[in-house]
Amino acid sequence: MTQPPAVPAVERNDAKHRYEILVDGERAGLTAYRDHGDQRVFFHTEIDEAFAGQGLASRLVEEALTDVRASGKRIVPVCPYVAEFLKKHEEFADVTDEVTPDVLQWLDTELG
Repeated sequence: MTQPPAVPAVERNDAKHRYEILVDGERAGLTAYRDHGDQRVFFHTEIDEAFAGQGLASRLVEEALTDVRASGKRIVPVCPYVAEFLKKHEEFADVTDEVTPDVLQWLDTELG
């Protein structure tokens, strides 16, 4: 009997400032953020090589952005993947702020 395919789960990990996507309990990828006032600044997204090509990055980012909306924060897409995702998903336009030099300077300081 074959196992049904695992359903990926997205979890917010506030201690590590990231959302993680898990497949069978194993972390398959993450999108990292820092909070700046009412903005959640996304700066990096990655999917582990073993899980590439399964659509996990878009699922991860979509669920992360949905969570940001639900928490009343705004999205700042410094991460190129998140920025590209937002171009295709205009339903998040109302909660997205553009990346400004001030935000980039703040993020640089924040990340050391």
